[in-house]
Amino acid sequence: MSSANDTSTTSSFQHHELLRICAIYRLSIALVLLGIFYSDIGAGALGDTAPLLFLYTSVVYSLLNFGWLIFLRQQAYQVGTGQIGIILACDILVFLLLIESSGGLNSGLGYLLLINCSIGSILLDRRMSAFFAALASLGVIGLELYNLISGKGTSQDIVAAGSLGLLLFATVSALQYLSVRIRSANIRADQQSRQAAHLQRLAQLIIERMGTGVLVMGPTGQPELINQAARRLLGEQLHAESLAGSSVLQSIRQWRDTKGPDTSLLQGDNGRELHLNFAKLEHESGNSTLVFVEDNRKLAEAAQKLKLASLGHLTASIAHEIRNPLSAISHAAQLLSESSQLAEEDHYLTEIICRQSQRVNQIVENVMQLSRRRAGDPQEHDISSWLQQLIQDYSAGSIGADQVELDLPENPLKARFDSAQMAQVITNLTDNALHHSQVASGKRHASISVYYNPERGCTQLDVKDQGSGVPQEHQDKVFEPFFTTGNRGSGLGLYIARELCETNQANLYHCRSRDDMSCFRVEFAH
Repeated sequence: MSSANDTSTTSSFQHHELLRICAIYRLSIALVLLGIFYSDIGAGALGDTAPLLFLYTSVVYSLLNFGWLIFLRQQAYQVGTGQIGIILACDILVFLLLIESSGGLNSGLGYLLLINCSIGSILLDRRMSAFFAALASLGVIGLELYNLISGKGTSQDIVAAGSLGLLLFATVSALQYLSVRIRSANIRADQQSRQAAHLQRLAQLIIERMGTGVLVMGPTGQPELINQAARRLLGEQLHAESLAGSSVLQSIRQWRDTKGPDTSLLQGDNGRELHLNFAKLEHESGNSTLVFVEDNRKLAEAAQKLKLASLGHLTASIAHEIRNPLSAISHAAQLLSESSQLAEEDHYLTEIICRQSQRVNQIVENVMQLSRRRAGDPQEHDISSWLQQLIQDYSAGSIGADQVELDLPENPLKARFDSAQMAQVITNLTDNALHHSQVASGKRHASISVYYNPERGCTQLDVKDQGSGVPQEHQDKVFEPFFTTGNRGSGLGLYIARELCETNQANLYHCRSRDDMSCFRVEFAH
C-alpha cells in the first residue's frame, strides 16, 4: 500500500527542482525575446512579418510566465499533470504565433518548441508527452501549409516543418525512455532506502533490548553507541569525567596496540566481573572497536545452579534418612540434658549436640528450598508503602532491641517484583545488618533507604549496617553457597537472596553507601 501511494505521489507531484528551473527558463526566454525585439540584434529576424503580433504575444507570455513562477513558489512547486499540460499547450500556441510573426521556421524559433516538448516528456507520462509532440508537429506543419497556400512560403518550408516534427518525436521518445528508466531507478532506490532505514531501526531496537552489553568505541576514544545493558554493566566507567582513565578504555587501547586476545576480564563498579569481547569495525574515518560486555559470573552461576539443583534432588531423596537419625540424636541429647546425674561439663556438651543438630536440619531445609523454589510473579508495587508494611510485620516478631530505620522518598516510587520473594530477601538482609551492627557497636541497628537513581535509570534499595563491611578478600565469595565467616549460619542466606533477586530481574551486590556505610544494594529492573 505504501509503495502504491508513493508511485501515485510521484506521478502527480514530481521533479520539483525541474519545475523551478523550467519556470525560470520560460520567464527568461520571454524577456530575452522582448530584449532582442527592441534591440538591433533581431532586426529583420524576429517580428519582421507582424511586429505587433510578436510584441503583444511576447508581453503576454512574459506576464503569464511571471504569474506561473509566483504560483509555483506558493505551491512549493507541487502541481498536478493537468496544470503542466495546460502550460505546455500555451507554450506551443505562443511559439506558433511567434514563428508566424517572424516569417516562419527560418527565424529559428521552432527549435524552442524542441526544448519545451523535451521538458514536457520528462514531467508527463508517455501518452501525454507524445500528444504534445504531435500537437507541436501538426501546428508547425499546418502553419507552413497555410503560408504555402497563401503564397508566403515554399515547399522547402514544408520539408523543414516535417523535419522539425520528426526531430520532436525522436527527442521526446528518447527522453521519455530515459525518464522512465531514471524514474524506475529512483523508485527502486527509494524503496531500498526505506528498507535500509527500517532494518537500521530494527537493528537499533534489537541492540537496545539485548541482554548483552554492546559498546562501540570510536577512533578517538569516544563512545559511538552504548546500549542499555552496557550502561547497566559498566556503570560509572561510562561517565565523561571518568571515561578517559577508565579500565574499559585502557583494555580497548591495549587490545588495539598489542593485537592480543579478543577477550578480557574487567572488574565492574557494582561488584560484577565483566567479560569483554573485542572486534574491529573498519570505515573510512578510522577503525572503531566493537565491545560485547557480559557478566562473567553468569556461566559460573549457571554451573552453580546445576550443582545445587543436583544437590537439592539428592537432599530431597535422602532427607528422610537424614532427619530420622538426626531427630533421634537431638531427642536423646534433650533427654540426656534433663538427667540429674549429668555433670555441668556434660550439660555443655549436650547443648552443642542440640545446637549443631538444628544447624544440620536448617542446612537440609535451605538446600531443599533451592531445589523446589517457584518462579517469580513480578507485579508493580508502591515500594514505600510495601516496605513500611513489611518492616511493621518484621518488627512485631523481633526482639525489642532491634532498630530498623526507614528512609523513604516523598513521592511514590514504583518497582516490579514478587512481594513474597522480595520480602524474604529484605528480611534476610535486615537480619544480617542487625547482626553485624551488634558485633561492631553492641546495638542491633539497620537502616533501609529507597530512592531513584537517574544515572542508572532504576529504583535502588539499600540495607545498611554499622559494621566494617565485607573484607576485600571475601568480596568475590560472599554470594557463593555455603560460604560463611562465622559459625551461626549455613552460608546460603545471601546466595538465596541473590537468586531471588535475579528471579525478579533485580540485582543484589555489596558496596559502600553514600554516607560510607556497609551496604547491600538491591537494584530493581529498569
